[in-house]
Amino acid sequence: MFYSHDRWVGAIALALACVLIVACGGREEPAGSANDGVELVDASRLTTCTHLPYRPFQFQQGGRIVGFDVDMLDLVARELGVRQEIVDTPFEGIQSGEDLNARKCDIAAAAMTITPERRRKIAFSAPYFDADQALLVHKGSGIDSFDDLAGKTLGVLSGTTGKMYAEKRARPEGVQLKDYEDLALQLSSVKSGQLPAAINDIPVLLDYAKQNDDVEVATQFETGEQYGFGMRRNTSQALEKVVNRVIERAKSAGTYERLYEKWFGAKPR
Repeated sequence: MFYSHDRWVGAIALALACVLIVACGGREEPAGSANDGVELVDASRLTTCTHLPYRPFQFQQGGRIVGFDVDMLDLVARELGVRQEIVDTPFEGIQSGEDLNARKCDIAAAAMTITPERRRKIAFSAPYFDADQALLVHKGSGIDSFDDLAGKTLGVLSGTTGKMYAEKRARPEGVQLKDYEDLALQLSSVKSGQLPAAINDIPVLLDYAKQNDDVEVATQFETGEQYGFGMRRNTSQALEKVVNRVIERAKSAGTYERLYEKWFGAKPR
């Protein structure tokens, strides 16, 4: 096609302008960038590490992973304009920070209690859930304290604050501790009678007792625990700000209360 001199000069100028736009930052965002300056492992999603099952915080239902933690981080993903993808991984790799440091995920949601030891390995969001410990026993067993378990076995979940509490309070009473890596196996051992009692976070045990009439929550231990979402230390400040903002907004807007009632059948304390 023939161009006049003016039109030819204009076409060259337009082409140069396009080159300059690309060179000066008009290109697509690099992989791993997201809103609010958040660097994600995969720019198209918020990748969450968890350990399944831990009902009602995260568990599989109808081929999907659902739960309170899942819904809370869906709010974060929506804030970032991406979707959430959940990775099931052993709890030890979560609380140690190994999975986060290896960029296996952006954030950890595993009903994880904030502790000084864990703070040295991972960064935590603002607390989003208050929880205590409790004993699960077979209904009618008569067990409602560590004294009643003297010389017997108490099931504990490896790497949890429930195990730490049992080591300090139950073991000195002559209680033997048996480690479990899987929550479902720990609780089903009480249900089947293989284990006289198990210790774990109270919302988890209350939910299990609701589903199984032959077990009950015998007693509660006030430990003042609070859950937080975990992130990489020193590299996830932008994500931490977004997560904290979402938690605060959810609480002030009533969204948190609605999700709490949905999964726990009661209003937050």
